[in-house]
Amino acid sequence: MSRSLRIALCFAFAVCGQSAVADDVAAGAQAGLPARYLLMDANGRAVSNEDFPGRLQLISFGYTFCPDVCPTTLAEMAAVLAALGPDADRLQAIFITVDPERDTASMLRSYVRFFDPRIIGLGGSPALVRRAADHFGVRYEQVREPGAPADQYAVDHSVGMFLLGADGRYLRRFAYAMPAAEIVGQIRAVMGASQQRPGPQRQSSPTR
Repeated sequence: MSRSLRIALCFAFAVCGQSAVADDVAAGAQAGLPARYLLMDANGRAVSNEDFPGRLQLISFGYTFCPDVCPTTLAEMAAVLAALGPDADRLQAIFITVDPERDTASMLRSYVRFFDPRIIGLGGSPALVRRAADHFGVRYEQVREPGAPADQYAVDHSVGMFLLGADGRYLRRFAYAMPAAEIVGQIRAVMGASQQRPGPQRQSSPTR
C-alpha cells in the first residue's frame, strides 16, 4: 500500500470517527423524518421504501472505501440478522452508498455479501442519493487533502442505523456502536407489537 493511500485511509478514519461522536449526541433528534428513498439495486432495478410490505427495514448509509466505521456497522447489521434467527425473514437489511461516484453496482454487491448475503446495497445518481439522505437527515460530504488525486478522498457522513416499520415509515434510529443485543431487543419488541395489533374489523352484513 502506497504512503499516500495510507494517509488517505487514516484521514478517512479520523473523519468518520468524528461523525460517529457527533451523531451519537444527536441520535434521538430525528423523530418525524419522512425516511423515503428511491434508488437502484445491484441489478439496476428501482427500489423504494414501499417495496417491502409487511417487513421492517434496517438501513445504514456509508461507502465501500470507508476504512472502519462502515464495516463495523455492517458487521453489526449481520449480527442482528443472525441473532433474529427465523424472524430475520421479517426484516430487510439495506446499505445505501453516499459515494455514488465510486461505488458501482458490482462493488456494492460484493461489499454487502461479504457481511451477509441478505443485506442489499442501493445506489443511484448523485441527485437520488442526496435526496434519500436528506429524507433520513443524513449529511455527507467529500473531504480531500490538498493536492490529493481526484479519486482519493474520504466521505464525512452521518452514522448509525435506521428502522422503518412494516409500512415503510420511519420508527427510530440506532446510534453507532449500540450493542447488537439491544438493537435486536428493540426490533423484537416492534415485531411483537405488530403481531398484537388487531386487524381491520369486518363490517357485519345488514340484516335483511
